[in-house]
Amino acid sequence: MTEVSSLTGRLLVATPKLSDPNFDRAVVLLLDHDTEGSLGVVLNRPTPVGVGDVLQPWAALAVLPQVVFQGGPVSLDSALGLAVVPGEPRPGEAVELLGWRRVHGAIGLVDLEAPPELLAAELGSLRIFAGYSGWGPGQLERELVDGAWYVVESEPGDVSAPNPERLWRSVLRRQRNELAMVATYPDDPSLN
Repeated sequence: MTEVSSLTGRLLVATPKLSDPNFDRAVVLLLDHDTEGSLGVVLNRPTPVGVGDVLQPWAALAVLPQVVFQGGPVSLDSALGLAVVPGEPRPGEAVELLGWRRVHGAIGLVDLEAPPELLAAELGSLRIFAGYSGWGPGQLERELVDGAWYVVESEPGDVSAPNPERLWRSVLRRQRNELAMVATYPDDPSLN
């Protein structure tokens, strides 16, 4: 068995070569990646459904646009909360905030069953996702070899991008290599 280097906390940015419509120009934040498989959420797929329509207690804490995002094609009937809590963990800090579990840096998962008041003072941003993106053991690695995804570093602001429809281009533009040029790739290359 080959060792899998964890990509948890990194972004998968769909290449123009990826043909799956679920991931066309998608930016996926990986929340878990190991030999068992991978799990992430698409950060740039807002739906027309307001957070208040499905999770009223959390609506006031959600960042603009205050809508539910489609996290991926798996388990669309489940909700997942992703939040940024500013600041680094203190040295020797063993206990996380009640109702929040750190995933990578300042980014973590929110227990949506917990009372929002537990986290209200600590959250820098909150986004709600319906469903998630998942890959079985070795599946994501095969897609990477096939050139379906660019793997880049995430930034805490990616979770709460105010213009999610521009996230694909903005993540690519901030790269300091040839990937910055991919941001100019036309939506329909046949019109070029």
